[in-house]
Amino acid sequence: MRTALDAMGGDHAPQPNIDGAIAALQGDPNLEVVLVGDEGLLEDLVGKSGYSGERLEIRHSDGVVEMCEKPTDALRSKPNCSIAVCWQMMASRDVDAVVSAGHTGAVVAAGLRTRLFLKGVKRPGIAVAVPTIVGQSVLMDVGANPAARPEHLYQYGIMGEIYAREVLEVEDVRVGLMNIGSEDGKGTELVQEAHALLSTRPLKDRYIGNVEGRGVYQGEADVIICEGFVGNVVLKVSEGVAQMMLGTVAKTVVENLSSEREHAGNLLRKMSQRFVHNESGGAPLLGIDGICIIGHGSSNAHSITNALRVATTFRDRRINSQIVEAIAAHKVS
Repeated sequence: MRTALDAMGGDHAPQPNIDGAIAALQGDPNLEVVLVGDEGLLEDLVGKSGYSGERLEIRHSDGVVEMCEKPTDALRSKPNCSIAVCWQMMASRDVDAVVSAGHTGAVVAAGLRTRLFLKGVKRPGIAVAVPTIVGQSVLMDVGANPAARPEHLYQYGIMGEIYAREVLEVEDVRVGLMNIGSEDGKGTELVQEAHALLSTRPLKDRYIGNVEGRGVYQGEADVIICEGFVGNVVLKVSEGVAQMMLGTVAKTVVENLSSEREHAGNLLRKMSQRFVHNESGGAPLLGIDGICIIGHGSSNAHSITNALRVATTFRDRRINSQIVEAIAAHKVS
């Protein structure tokens, strides 16, 4: 497995990316990592780490897409920036996967420019695993395609089902459609048309119908489909609410304990691990002819290591082959 890692992507890059790559290499003897970024800086930091450099390559790039920049403009003015070089390497089959904790919009835009779509896939989407009271669910799309069409949402159901089954190891996957109500006839024209497709096509055996926002975290479905704009709002609001609630509970509970404060603090930290991006590593851009894992901007070394591990899991579980086969069997004209 050979993976291009956007070494310059992320709020604290490049150090966490280097540390995460080294940890991943030490844990997987079959992994090769190409650090893409400022060659001089990366060589210096890798040298200081004391790592031998085995199976670790450095590829020079010019510039990085900053979080404040518009992706399309930045990619046009910086054609050899780190994330662009990563995608160029995958397009030329120099690497099997791309991992980045950089600007999500730039990661997606650079990927779409390569047109590296799996056969039959109309538009790739980002799938993220969210915690529920009964385990985990897949929310897709969370930002790659804010102007989705009904057939895109239908394909997200197909791809999300495979991701939930093969990566999250969910049996008998239930697929739901995000809507403002559970009844038929609710929602926009887009949602109603997607509902009709899901109800009549081969995926209907997995489809449980509309799911309201509160049902996401109740575990009403194992895969929840939505357009990228809605999914991104849901994800960001959820992150904010989780941080606020955990912080409030921790402050209230720990400060009012007369004993066992340390034990209570440890339990709360353990509970919070279900809600942090560091454990999942990142979200896959499904539908790409290759593997792309998008990490959170604040990813630390641990989350980068996990993202590299997830990329390998995708290869081992033949996710892309399964998507191509399923899309062909469930083709929407």
